[in-house]
Amino acid sequence: MWVILGVIAIVVTVINLSLYAAGKDYKLAMAMALSFTSLTICADYSYLSRWVKVEDWAALSDVIPGMARAFWFLTIVSILLNIAPIFLERKRKKL
Repeated sequence: MWVILGVIAIVVTVINLSLYAAGKDYKLAMAMALSFTSLTICADYSYLSRWVKVEDWAALSDVIPGMARAFWFLTIVSILLNIAPIFLERKRKKL
C-alpha cells in the first residue's frame, strides 16, 4: 500500500509543478501531494509495526536504518518541491 501511495504522491507533485508552470491554480494539487506523502509514511509505519508484532527483529534491523534516512530525504524533497511554487510566485510578484 505504501508503494501505491508513494507513486500517487510523486504523480501529484508533478501535476502540482505542471499546473504552476502553466499558470493555473496549483494549491489543491500541492495539498494533495503533501497529504499523500504523509499517508505514505503512515502506511509504511503500519507495515513495519507488523514486524514488531511478530517480533521479526532481523527484518527490522535490516530495514529501519535505511528507511529512516530515505523517509527523511524523500519527505524533505517532497516538501521543497511542493512549496517551491509558492516561493516562486512571491518572487515573481516582487519583481
